[in-house]
Amino acid sequence: MECNKQENLDICNCSYEPCSRKGVCCECITYHRKSGELPACYFSDKAERTYDRSIAHFVKLNS
Repeated sequence: MECNKQENLDICNCSYEPCSRKGVCCECITYHRKSGELPACYFSDKAERTYDRSIAHFVKLNS
């Protein structure tokens, strides 16, 4: 399977600029899952900019 990095970058709302996984969703999801977090795309742009990517934060925002 080929990565669609450029297409992914067009819709990626991650505001952490030095991120090496930006646009490579499989790597991003793996990284955040290992950290007990969700990737930026699960959050609104405003919520993403808090850099609180915890599952608890996600649940709080969506309950």
